[in-house]
Amino acid sequence: MFKSPELPDCVYKNLPVFVCPSCPTPNHTVHLSNLDDQKFLRFPIKYLYIFEKSVAAEALKDALSRVLVHYYPFAGRVRARAAASGDRKLEIDCNGEGAVFAEADVDLSAEEFVEFAKKPNRSLRKLMYRVDAPGFLDIPPLVIQVTNLRCGGMILCTAINHCVCDGIGSSQFLHAWAHLCQSKSTDIPIQPFHSRHVLGPRTPPQVTFPHPGFTTTENINSQTGPNIYSYLQSQPLIPSSITFSPSQILQLKRQCGPSLKCTTFEALASHTWRCWVKSLGLPLSVTVKLLFSVNFRNRPSNPLPQGYYGNGFVLACAEAKVKELVAPPHNLHHGVRLVQRAKSTVAIDDYVQSVVDLLEDENVRTDLSASLVISQWSKLGLEELDFGGGKPVHMGPLTSDVYCLFLPVVGDSDGVKVLVSMPESVVGKFEFYMTEFSGVVENAGDAKNHYGVDNLKIISV
Repeated sequence: MFKSPELPDCVYKNLPVFVCPSCPTPNHTVHLSNLDDQKFLRFPIKYLYIFEKSVAAEALKDALSRVLVHYYPFAGRVRARAAASGDRKLEIDCNGEGAVFAEADVDLSAEEFVEFAKKPNRSLRKLMYRVDAPGFLDIPPLVIQVTNLRCGGMILCTAINHCVCDGIGSSQFLHAWAHLCQSKSTDIPIQPFHSRHVLGPRTPPQVTFPHPGFTTTENINSQTGPNIYSYLQSQPLIPSSITFSPSQILQLKRQCGPSLKCTTFEALASHTWRCWVKSLGLPLSVTVKLLFSVNFRNRPSNPLPQGYYGNGFVLACAEAKVKELVAPPHNLHHGVRLVQRAKSTVAIDDYVQSVVDLLEDENVRTDLSASLVISQWSKLGLEELDFGGGKPVHMGPLTSDVYCLFLPVVGDSDGVKVLVSMPESVVGKFEFYMTEFSGVVENAGDAKNHYGVDNLKIISV
């Protein structure tokens, strides 16, 4: 059994190749929306899959070339508009240059790798080919590496530019690719909708709601209060991975009492937020925020076209003083109420358009200074991907950072894995608070030790 704390190096037999659409595609420019263009999203979504049975690389490349006919912007290049246009917003040059496809081998079995990958490890980055580029915009929007295992299985890693699509859009693309890998047909279940004009700003822009999840560059530069985000980024971070079974989630919901009905996400988001705040030992007077993605594709008043794969979400914002979340008699019930209120605000007619108009100002930024950000991957169908050799035995992110992910649990559609990286000095406290309500423990390090609220240190940030 593999015992090393670090993965062995991948062996590349050949140089990576560019996979281009299998037939000519439109050569034009797709102007990205204000939601796509956010600085907050200028990173790749990196997925890691483990399959017990491999699919031939040539079959994967052939299906990829065919799916890129439908999703031809993924074969283009993201760039900033020319300075003469008056702004530097992003667009996709649909030039058909292709996606990067790398193939490698590693001396591990699927069983060994599943055990190793239960908790993210920095050495997992070896499984994604590193494109040598000066900046984010110089990297092709789609990079793929297939790594063959000695048991006949394979690891599939994808890096998809978040400015091109969101989690739902990436899942839609991956399932279309997998579908064509099992079929010689050119048809896919859902045709992609490319244009972003449906999320254009009004003229002139009209910001009709308060948006506490955003700030401006001027406010960032003049900020005098604690910047938790900067503190976290300066610390050695340890990934914390805790899985909640359906029965444990039900137990968590019951803490809200019979008078408050809530969803799994609402209960788990509130619980995670409170535990995050408690473990950091923040002053009781500090205002903290919870930012979480809300999909608005199917809003009743103005749904997005079917197949829209661009960023079709906005960040809802719940905010409270630390003392409101952690000091008695405040409990899970209060946090759930705040999450529900934030969700209901996003659902109001014209709210999304107000966000789009707000982002027309290029000085607006997501306010990360005192925020926990949660992204939900657990209801996107990512764990159902099948290229013909069966569904994955593991699905998750390639890396972990200070953004919190709610991940699917392979084999348990109602379970949720919570993954977030915390400073080494407080990760044990975080895991204890996350698990103390029911004995939920997975990779929970020092979670068996008790840390009282009164013993928390005040962190200077």
